[in-house]
Amino acid sequence: MSSSIRTLTAAEFPPLLAEIPQPPTQLYVRGTLPPTDHVFLCVIGSRKYTTYGKQVVDYLVSGLADYPITIVSGLALGIDSLAHTAALQAEVHTIAVPGSGLDDRVIYPARHKPLARQIIDAGGALLSEFEPTFSATRWSFTQRNRIMAGMCHATLIIEATERSGTLITARLATDYNRELLVVPGDIFSKNSGGVHQFLKLGATPVTTPEDILYALNIEPDTSKTATAPVSNKALSAIEQRVIDVLHEPTDRDTLIRTIDLSSSEANALLMQMEMAGHISSEHNIYRAVI
Repeated sequence: MSSSIRTLTAAEFPPLLAEIPQPPTQLYVRGTLPPTDHVFLCVIGSRKYTTYGKQVVDYLVSGLADYPITIVSGLALGIDSLAHTAALQAEVHTIAVPGSGLDDRVIYPARHKPLARQIIDAGGALLSEFEPTFSATRWSFTQRNRIMAGMCHATLIIEATERSGTLITARLATDYNRELLVVPGDIFSKNSGGVHQFLKLGATPVTTPEDILYALNIEPDTSKTATAPVSNKALSAIEQRVIDVLHEPTDRDTLIRTIDLSSSEANALLMQMEMAGHISSEHNIYRAVI
């Protein structure tokens, strides 16, 4: 992975960190920090995201392109990695704050080393208060969360269960008197339980990129109009049936049984749909991406 690790000077620390209890005494960085006029938005959520969650991330983050905003997240599985990926695709500056040091050997999770490399190569940065070779532990994530919440002007939650670790960061954001933004979800989905807790307590609901811009005191450019993701793309009847099954991530065997095709027919169909960008798979778990 390119870019060496260096220690930030005190003057380079994100300014808002000076306002939190127990601010970090040292910070390490790999890559490029954003211009000083950038506003930081922390984007967090469930590791076990739904198709709706992915659509929300892509829609909202893409709508922040061309504004002086940096997306901050934790490089974790789920919504964190989706937020970084969406920022890269929209050419929005992004900073990953892992729960580990920044040395290649300890980047956590290890499967996101390629994502970390992409962030650096795209002009973003990795940031950590831990020594470069520090391996992630259970307590280091909570300690890391205060950095993310503390350095950001606002925190946006996209899907979280009632017991999600995401809620720790959300509570820290409110403790630090930062703006807490939440995306309303399906009232029947457990992934919305934590989000709706904060919504009831007065968090700001977000349904468009403009909602985020207003919360960050940025005037939206009215000449640009963000469009919500398209729900279908001229699918055949059987392809639409697959999408209907994938209203939630589904394992391969369950998916094939549900659509009631032979293994060979299902394999060909799923491969075709994945190549067309209608669905994605990871470790035999399929998700709709339209």
